Parts: sequence; C-alpha cells; structure tokens
Amino acid sequence: MEYLPFDTNLKPARAKLPRGTCDCHFHFFQDFDRFALAKTAVYKPTPATIEDYRKMAHAYGIDRGVLVHPSVYGSDHSSYEVFMAENQDWLRGVAVLPADVDEQTVARLDALGTRGTRINRSFANGPSDREIENIIQKVKPFSWHVQLFAPLVQEAGLLKRIADQDVVVVVDHLGHTSSSELLASHEFATLTELMRQGQAWVKLSAPYRSSEQMPDYADLRPLVDALLKANPDRLVWGTDWPHPHITSMPNDGDLVDLLFDWLPDESLRQKVLVDNPTQLYWDA
Repeated sequence: MEYLPFDTNLKPARAKLPRGTCDCHFHFFQDFDRFALAKTAVYKPTPATIEDYRKMAHAYGIDRGVLVHPSVYGSDHSSYEVFMAENQDWLRGVAVLPADVDEQTVARLDALGTRGTRINRSFANGPSDREIENIIQKVKPFSWHVQLFAPLVQEAGLLKRIADQDVVVVVDHLGHTSSSELLASHEFATLTELMRQGQAWVKLSAPYRSSEQMPDYADLRPLVDALLKANPDRLVWGTDWPHPHITSMPNDGDLVDLLFDWLPDESLRQKVLVDNPTQLYWDA
C-alpha cells in the first residue's frame, strides 16, 4: 500500500498557540542510509526531517516537543538518540524498549530526556503480555510512564493490567477507536476512572486514526468532551506529524484549528498545551 507524504502547505491557523505549547507526539524519518529501517517494519515512511518539523512548529507556535521513537526502527534507537542529544533544550522523548533491555540502556535514554516507553499493540509484531510486564519492571525504577498504542476496545483488560503494576499510563491517539464504540465500552469506563485517579493520561492526537470525518471530525467531539469532563488535568496534545501509515492526509493548519474547537477556553488551552505536558515530561 502506498502511503501519502505529509502536506507541506502550512495553511494558516485561526490563531497562534499559547507560548510554551508542547507537541507531545511526532516522529522524524530521515537519513535512511544511516538509520536503516527494521526488517520487521510494517510500512515504509516517506522522508520527514527535523528541519521540516521545525518549520511546521514555528508556523503554528509550537515551542517544545516529545519525540516518539517510530516502530519502523524496531529496538534500534540510533536515530532517536542522535536527535535527543542534539535538541535537549526543547525535546523530551518516548522510547520503544524490547523486553530484554538492560539497565544501562534505560539509564542512558533517561539521561537524554526519555520519560516513557511505548507499547505498540496496533501492529501484529507487538509485545506479548509477559513482555509488557518485563518492560514495565525495567522502567519503573526510572519513574517512566507506559504509553499504550492500541485499539482499546480490542484489548480487554490490558489498560487495567498495566495500571495495576503501579505505573502511569498514557493512551495514544484518543484510544485509537471510533468515538461511539469507545464511549460505550468497559475500557472507556476504566480509562476515565484511572484519569480521575490521576494515573492515566490521554493524547488528543491523530483524530484521523479514529474518524473519517475530515477536517472537523465531528463524530469525535462527544469523546473529547467526555475526556475533558473526566479530568482535563490528564490530557495532552500531539500532531502525530508527519502522520505516517495513513492514506488520507490531513493539513496541519486544520489540526491546529481543531484545538480551538475542542478547547475553546484560553485557560483550558493553557492547561492542555502547556501546563500538563510540563508536568508529564519535564517535572517527572
């Protein structure tokens, strides 16, 4: 399947984002000769450089970011470590650790600004439950969170099993499930209870992975409102730039505009875009 390159047309947004805004989810794909894709990669990304990203971020007022290690590189964090080391003034990161990772590797990544590890169960080669348990035991001494990328309604009990190991859980991409299906599920009740307890966070990111109603994704509004009602202190936002592994490409200006619909109050935007990321990624 052919996946689309990101849209280089930086459509003006209705307003600049607040000072200190943090994009809590994006990737870089560049220098493929230097940083080879893993044999287990389920897609081949189009090039998307750090220079491309900074141009987009500047256009919309994004000052800080959280680099998420892409699944296509597998457990090889060579590119991730280079980018983290060279941009520590504005970057934090989320790794993707294998179950057999050693303490020295976790410590090195922690020193670079890594604050979590991602569990990807959306693809067939994702870690088993036992491997997830092993990974959690490796990162708990460093107070990392566990970022879960999975269709929540297809992973009955997984969210609770992770939380029961006394780690903070960050749910990717609005739960990666259609709004109506997720809202009616037991997993959503678990998620919102964990949010109220302060143990779970949700990324308001990648709406196109849960909805086909571009560009306003009206069907997701009830889900966003329910998450805000559960606990606005446990929400962050991300672009998911350069929007890999999709066949219908959004414009970044439209995604920024969507924030003003979802978060119409200035104080709410300050909380979700600035204050909450500071707590999760910088104060942790």
